[in-house]
This record gives sequence, structure tokens and C-alpha cells, in this order.
Amino acid sequence: MDIKQLFTESDTSAIIEELKSGRKAPDPKTDEYALQLDPSRHDIFDKVKRPDKTVKADIPEEERKNIGYIGGEKEMTKTVPVARIALAIQKLIVKRAVAFTFGNPVTLNAEPEDESEKSVLNAVKKVLFSTKSRTINRKIAREIFSTTEAAELWYPVKKPSYYGFPSKFKLRVAIFSPQNGDKLYPYFDETGDMVAFSRQFAIADKKGKTTTYFETYTDTEHRMWKQAESAWEIVEGYPKPVTIGKIPVIYGKQDFVEWEDVQGLIDRLETLLSNFADTNDYHASPKIVVKGEVLGFAKKGESGAILQLEGDNADARYLSWEHAPESVKLEVETLLRMIYTITQTPDISFDSVKGIGAISGIALKLLFLDAHLKVQEKMEIFDDYLQRRLCVIQAYIAQFNTGLKAACESLTVEPEIVPYMIEDEKAKVDLLKAANGERAIASQKATVQMLGWANDTEKEYEQILSEESASAYKDVTEPTI
Repeated sequence: MDIKQLFTESDTSAIIEELKSGRKAPDPKTDEYALQLDPSRHDIFDKVKRPDKTVKADIPEEERKNIGYIGGEKEMTKTVPVARIALAIQKLIVKRAVAFTFGNPVTLNAEPEDESEKSVLNAVKKVLFSTKSRTINRKIAREIFSTTEAAELWYPVKKPSYYGFPSKFKLRVAIFSPQNGDKLYPYFDETGDMVAFSRQFAIADKKGKTTTYFETYTDTEHRMWKQAESAWEIVEGYPKPVTIGKIPVIYGKQDFVEWEDVQGLIDRLETLLSNFADTNDYHASPKIVVKGEVLGFAKKGESGAILQLEGDNADARYLSWEHAPESVKLEVETLLRMIYTITQTPDISFDSVKGIGAISGIALKLLFLDAHLKVQEKMEIFDDYLQRRLCVIQAYIAQFNTGLKAACESLTVEPEIVPYMIEDEKAKVDLLKAANGERAIASQKATVQMLGWANDTEKEYEQILSEESASAYKDVTEPTI
């Protein structure tokens, strides 16, 4: 349906239902994802799915008399809590994915042809810096990886700012996420273009009364309704115009959360570890199996203890559990390996990397190859996302400084995601020196600044030159034999 024609309808409820139906994808299972992300709410703590054990009560005879127990067929029982071990693997998978995708700042590739385009590029960088875009990138990625979708709204506030030129307005950004209680409704037309974006949210006043709102952004206007007792009604002051000619909202989504394919493996791992912990509670302490009659047994802590037995073939030995722990260990290791492999998450824990030692830059790249391939896949989401963000920012800059409008339309800025990588500085320097004919590739002053050992690098460099000059003078004036 044409979005402008939709707003001519008189039935507000019908308009909102149509806007909700245009997302062409099911709503994210926000509550389920929240349970999986929080270790304290995993199934292993559900006493219906994993009930505590009911065991026969071992009550001394004297206590039985005190509570009126007189024997017979009825057994006294008690409930024993079982072990419940939860693992925050879902959080770890998301953290590693965010770190490798946006651990480095996004590079802006542009070739401005004149001073006006240079001014626009400088303004874009200042906007991104003032809004802390590096933090926003990580937050958006975390929301998408954890809930499958997120959005950001760019809006101006009347506040004097400087973007390479004086401006009466300052650009701000707000993040919309299902984890924050937002319900997101992008509206796509027949060609797949987003022609409207809507958000449903609720606000509670000081008295605790909650009001539900529904707002919609198009390329021309911003509408907002609130839910009355029986119907939706337009909020006073709306609709408001959208002056940049674009929807000021950037929306991103993926089909599944990062741990979707390994959720069953994580559940199994938690169950396995919990069961094994229960087994350890019963069998970790050594047990002695005795054949024959025990005549004497050493007291606790007695040195030189002797166990005295009587009878033919009398024997005593510790009861050992030889093979079962190995099978558990094998399954735990296999589950962890499959979780890391399927989610393309590198295992960079201390125990995994402590034996690696110093390795070359090529080896580091191979170590993180799977994680980098995952980032390449995520570029299908974030390349378009970041490009649209830049288009919205440039549209606002054209509004703040009308003299740059033509440059904002002509300048093309391409964002480039640089996956995180540990740098092998020595290998990099050796490569550059080899390409430069083994000549120096940095001045002494530059290396002092890069080292960062001195607070005042200029003064430190001058001191080095002074010491070298004094040493050279001493070498020349000393007598020779």
C-alpha cells in the first residue's frame, strides 16, 4: 500500500495494524532470548525441568523418637538440592562477535574533489566523534546479535555546535532495541525499500500509570499516537515535518541470534556438568571396600594408622572409578569445541593460548581466520547499515549549512569495517624495511613519540640529541694509544 494513501484512512487502528504488518518477518522472541542470555534464568535452574532429589532420610533413632516416628513400612524422606551449573556462553559468543567486528574504528573512505566536499567530510567526522560512534557501533552490534534487530534515530536539538562551521543545531542519536522494551516495525514496499519505520513503546508516569505510544517516521513526516481506553488517538503537536527528505532511522536485522545453532549444545553441557557435580558430591571422597570382619579402625588424624581385619581372604581396598570421568571429560571437550566451531568463535582463553608463545603475524591471522570470516559475513548487515547512517548525517549537514548542500549530495563516503587483529609489530617493521631496501622507515623523533615512555616527547628527543652530541665529543677528544 502507498504510505501516503495509508494516512488518509480515517480508522486509526487500521492504519497502525497495517504499519505493523509491513515488516515481512516474524517478531523477535525477545523474552526467550533474554532467558538464554541470563545464566541465572537458564533451564538448569528450573525445578520443573530439573527437580531436586527426594531421598530416604537418615535420621538417628533418638531423633525419630522425638518426632514421633514409630517405624513400620512408611519411610521418612527429605529433599536434597541438586547441583545447578549455568554457563554464560551466549554472552561470550556475543562479546567476541562484537569485539572482532567493531574492535577497530570504522574507516571512512572518500576522495573529496574540492574544498566544499572536504568540509562535508570533516563535518561528518566531527558528528561521528561527538556522538561517540565507536560506542554506538558496538551497542548496535550487541543488540542485533542478541535480539536479531535494532535501530537508531538521528535527530537535531537546538544547541550551538561547531562542525567545521558554526551551527545552531547539534545532532544526537538514540538507539531503539527490543531489550529496552521497544517493538520495531519497519514497513517495506513491494521492491523491498523501507518507506516507513514505526516503534511502539510504553512510558510510566510518577503515579505508575503506563501509557503506550506508537510513532511512525517517513521521509516527509513524523506521526505519534497514544493508546486511549478504547482506541488510538493522535498526540497533540503531531504530525511533525521531516525536513531532510529521508527517514531519519537506520534499521538493521539478522535472521537468528548468534547462539541459535548451539543452544541445544549449551543446554546439554550445563546438564552434563551439573550431573557430574552431583556425582562428585557422592563419590569424590574415597570409599573403602572391606572383605571380612573389621576388628579395629584408625581414628581421624592418627599417624601410622592400621586397619585390622579378621577372616579368610580378608581384604580392604579403595573403591576407584576408572573410566566414567574420562567419558565425561571427552563429551565436555567435544561440546565446547563444537560450540566454538559452529559459532565461529575463537577460543582465546588463557588456558588455550598460554602454550602458544611468540608466533608470527601470519600465524595470528590463521588463528583468527574463522572469526574474520564471520566478520565478512556480518558486513552484509553493517555495510548497508553504516552507509545509510552516513547518508542521513550528510542530509542533516546540508540542512545545517545550506551552502554545502550540493557537496553533501555529490560526496560519496564509503565505510569500511576493519576486523580486530593483534598486530605483530616486529614482522610489520621487518616487511616494510625489506620493501624499502633495509633503510630506516621512521625518524628517531617519530619512534620516541610512538614509544610513549616520556610525557614530553619533544623534551625527551632533545635530551637524546644532547647525550649523543656529548658522547661524540668525548670520543673525539679522548687520547688514543
